[in-house]
Amino acid sequence: MDSESPLVPVHEQNRRAWDEMVRHRQGFTRPATDDDFADPLRTVDGLGWLGQSIRGKELLCLAAGGGRQSALYAAAGARVVVVDISPAMLALDRQVAQERSLDVRTVQASMDDLRIFSNGQFDIVIQPVSSCYVPSVIKVYQEVARVTRPDGIYVSQHKQPGSLQGSVTPSLHGFELVEPYYREGPLRMVHGSRHREEGTLEYLHRWEELLGGMCRAGFLIEDLVEPFHALPNAAVGSFAYRCRFLPPYVRIKARRRSNKSATLFVGPAES
Repeated sequence: MDSESPLVPVHEQNRRAWDEMVRHRQGFTRPATDDDFADPLRTVDGLGWLGQSIRGKELLCLAAGGGRQSALYAAAGARVVVVDISPAMLALDRQVAQERSLDVRTVQASMDDLRIFSNGQFDIVIQPVSSCYVPSVIKVYQEVARVTRPDGIYVSQHKQPGSLQGSVTPSLHGFELVEPYYREGPLRMVHGSRHREEGTLEYLHRWEELLGGMCRAGFLIEDLVEPFHALPNAAVGSFAYRCRFLPPYVRIKARRRSNKSATLFVGPAES
C-alpha cells in the first residue's frame, strides 16, 4: 500500500538528490542482503534496545527508505510503515518487500510532517541518519512524539554537529572547523565527502536541539552511543581516518513519556 502526503517546496532538492543517488546506486541506497535476513532483528538492533522480540509491534521507519530498514523490521515480525521523501527510495522498499513476501506500507512524506498518522499510532519509531536534511529537528521530534504511544521507543541516529563543522579533508594542521556552530540556513555543499551527501541541502543541529529538544518534546533519553567507524591504520584522507578525529554519528534510545508526565512545549532552541 502506498500513501503520500504533500511535500514542502524547501525539501524538493533533497528529494531529487536522493532519487538521483538511487539511480546511481550510491551510499545508503543498497537494499538488505541475504546475510542480513539470517537474523534480521540483530542486524538492525545489535545493541538489543528493542528487546527479544518486536513481533506484532506497530513500527514506523522514519526517513528510512532504501529497501533495508523496513524489510528487516518486517522480517522480524513488526507491522511496518516506512516514510521517505524520495519515491525512488520507497520503490526499493516495495521491491524488496515483494521479493521476500513482506507486508510493508510506504508513505511519501517529509519527516517533519506526519499529519497522515494518528496520535499514538506507533509502538516503535526508528529513524536512521536523516534529521540533517530538515531545517528544524524540533519539528521532527514534536511529530514523532505525537505519533508514538506512551512508553513507546524512539531510536534515532544523527550527524554530530562537530563533524558537520569540520573540513572534508585534513590540512597541515589537521581537520579544521570551517562552519560556524551558531548559524542559520543550510551548510555549504561539499564534494568528495563520505560524511556528507553531494547534491543535498544539510543543516547543522546543535546538541541543545538534538538532546534537549528531544526531552522537551516528551521523551526520556535512556541510552546514547557513538557508532565507531575509526581505524588506527586508516589511510590519510579516508572516511575511517577522519573518524579518528571527528566522530560522525550519535545514536539515541529514548522513551515516550506517559501522558500523565509528558508536557510538550517549545524550549529555548525554538525561541
